[in-house]
Amino acid sequence: MIRLGRLTDYGIVLMAHLASAGEGPHAARDLAAETRLPLPAVSKLLKALAREGLLVSSRGAKGGYQLARPAEEITVPEMIEALEGPIALTHCALHEGACVQEARCDVRSPWQRINRAVHDALARITLADLAARGDAPGVIVPLASLGVDTSGLDSSRHS
Repeated sequence: MIRLGRLTDYGIVLMAHLASAGEGPHAARDLAAETRLPLPAVSKLLKALAREGLLVSSRGAKGGYQLARPAEEITVPEMIEALEGPIALTHCALHEGACVQEARCDVRSPWQRINRAVHDALARITLADLAARGDAPGVIVPLASLGVDTSGLDSSRHS
C-alpha cells in the first residue's frame, strides 16, 4: 500500500483550504479551527510549507499565511515532496546505490518507469483541482479529465 503520512495529509488539507478561502493572509489559529485540525500540527505544517516556498507568511496583527502562487500552479507532487521528501515507490527509484541488490536486480528499471508514471499522473493534478468543490461535497476529479489513461483499471479488483 502506498500511503501518505498523517501530517502530509493534513498539509494538503490546509493547502486546499487556503486555495478556497480567498485572499489572505490567514492566521494559523483560524486555519486550525476552520479545518478542525490540531493547532500545533497546523503551525508546524504552515512553517514547513512556507520554508519550502509554497506559502508566504507575514507577521503582525494582520499577519498569517497565504499561497505563494496561484493554486493552478501548485501540483500534488510539489506538496507531497515539501512535506515527505521525494516520491518513490521503492528505494531504488530515488537514486543509484540505494539498494545492495541493485547490480543484479531485474525489476529496478520497470520500478523506475512505474515511479515516473505515478509522479507524472500526480503532476497533472493541481491544488486548484483538489480545492474545487463542485456541486456536491466529496467530488473527486476524474483522472481521465486530467489525461490519465484509466482504461486498464478494474474497479472490481478493489474490495
